[in-house]
Amino acid sequence: MSSSQPLLRRVAEKSRAPVHFTIDGQPATALQGDTVLTAILTQHAQLRRNEFSHEPRAGFCLMGACQDCWVQTDSGERLRACSTFITPGVALRTEPVDAVAFAGGGPA
Repeated sequence: MSSSQPLLRRVAEKSRAPVHFTIDGQPATALQGDTVLTAILTQHAQLRRNEFSHEPRAGFCLMGACQDCWVQTDSGERLRACSTFITPGVALRTEPVDAVAFAGGGPA
């Protein structure tokens, strides 16, 4: 699967209200009632990268027990993607904020 293709494809409940947010600075749309995990994976092939191995991750247990689905907002707030509902205007990152700043040459 190409890294540009979403991991999940919505097949039901397409009539819920849209929720607009951003992922890595890019506009995205989910549906009201989606978790952050669903919102990201219907747009991207991965949820985040593991902080130690840098391998792509997509969540594991999907019920909040494994700690594999933590993502950050642009402000650095950590969210458990599998149990947090998407909210309008939230700005999500698939990489930690400090890694983005470091990669861009800014202060880490």
